[in-house]
Amino acid sequence: MRCGVVVRKLGMSRIFDDSGNHVPVTILRLEDVEVLSAKSIEKDGYCAMQIGFGNKKPKNITKPLRGFFAKAKSEPKEKVVEFRVSEDAVLKIGDKIGVNHFVAGQKVDLVGVSQGKGFAGSMKRHNFGGMQATHGVSISHRSHGSTGNSQDPGRTWKGKKMAGQYGNVRKTIQNLTVVELIEEDNLILVKGAVPGSKNGILKMFDSIKHKVPENVPFPGGLKAVSKVVESNKEATANDDEITDADIQNDGDKVEN
Repeated sequence: MRCGVVVRKLGMSRIFDDSGNHVPVTILRLEDVEVLSAKSIEKDGYCAMQIGFGNKKPKNITKPLRGFFAKAKSEPKEKVVEFRVSEDAVLKIGDKIGVNHFVAGQKVDLVGVSQGKGFAGSMKRHNFGGMQATHGVSISHRSHGSTGNSQDPGRTWKGKKMAGQYGNVRKTIQNLTVVELIEEDNLILVKGAVPGSKNGILKMFDSIKHKVPENVPFPGGLKAVSKVVESNKEATANDDEITDADIQNDGDKVEN
């Protein structure tokens, strides 16, 4: 079982496939997704990884979290999420996960908080049928009816479906298809809608009801940052050598 990632919802758009069919997609972005810590069965009793998302100013986080990020040698993160993983899928602390963690055509699950709709009645909130339009019903056409029992227990049960706040709850959407990956912009296009409003933060991971494709990177798709840094260091070193040689040649010319 691989680790999931944290993404930001940028909004919805549409694309056209090779057959010209219109496909509605949600645009998700990865922002500095980094492995901060790992939990083991020997020490913690279960195997998991803590993933950081985005960046945050140090002045806006508490001192305990500052120590947590300092221990991980990471910048303060906007969001920290824990994912359960198998023992063979643990990544190294400091690894950065990219959009290549997934592949096009793969099924994924997303977890987020749905948009809040404010106070709503029982018909809109719970799809109640309401009461009759006539036959003695005067002002209770959209009422939910009886809410409690008689003398025993003489109260309304907890969890009774009634009018109240609609939305703003944790929602899981399963079996969405990854349509396209745009690595240069850290974007993932997923077919369909996901919970939450624009700029909302969601958890994204492999679908639990579908088999993971064989071409998915295991234990995870990492951003190739180290290679770029090494190439830059080599280029800088070569520039320094050329500069020293030029200085030596210029000195010889001056002496002559």
